[in-house]
Amino acid sequence: MKQVHITVKNLPSSERPYEKMEHYGAGVLSDAELLAIIIRTGTNGERSVDVASRILKTANNVNGLLGLNQMSIRELMTINGIGRVKAIQLKAVFELARRISKATKNQTSCFTSPRQIADYYMEDMRHLQHEEILLIMMNSKSQIVKEERISVGTVNASILSPREVYVCALKNSAVHIVLIHNHPSGDPTPSKEDIQITKKIKDAGKLIGIGLMDHIIIGDNKYVSLREKGFL
Repeated sequence: MKQVHITVKNLPSSERPYEKMEHYGAGVLSDAELLAIIIRTGTNGERSVDVASRILKTANNVNGLLGLNQMSIRELMTINGIGRVKAIQLKAVFELARRISKATKNQTSCFTSPRQIADYYMEDMRHLQHEEILLIMMNSKSQIVKEERISVGTVNASILSPREVYVCALKNSAVHIVLIHNHPSGDPTPSKEDIQITKKIKDAGKLIGIGLMDHIIIGDNKYVSLREKGFL
């Protein structure tokens, strides 16, 4: 049986997401309507808005829009109506949204508080399924000179070497540094190991004149600053 693909154009004018967005702005569209604009066509007699609604219903079982964002291309393709091209389009949109969020938060070039730093890296790290450690190198004005991913670990562990941290910091002429890593569990509470390695890196930095400004742990839309907690 030949599949019938129903496009947004097949909808009545008053129900077309394109026209609604053009006349009233994106803010009036539902999540399903916005998604329908991206996927463009339906499948097997379903309108694109109906497919979008079903996609969102599936996503609600895995944390809604955030769950949809976390799904891989292969996982998206398991949803009826989402093929390879649509899955790639969706992942491209999610990545653009992440980059826009990060660029917006970088309107100021100086990072003087743990909240600023955590907000800037939150969307990059809160959805990771394994631990990663970023080394943020800064100049005397608290401007980022460079960031470097220095460790990629498992679901609940990563490996961090004080030597590797300061070799990288010296190479990039950093005046002070910030460490950031995520907890895939979503709970940013520091472990005993987090506190121990932070103190080791702080002590090593004193010997070579590069200060450890903070060690920030990213959870699910929340963070912990070890400086604010009194460990630095």
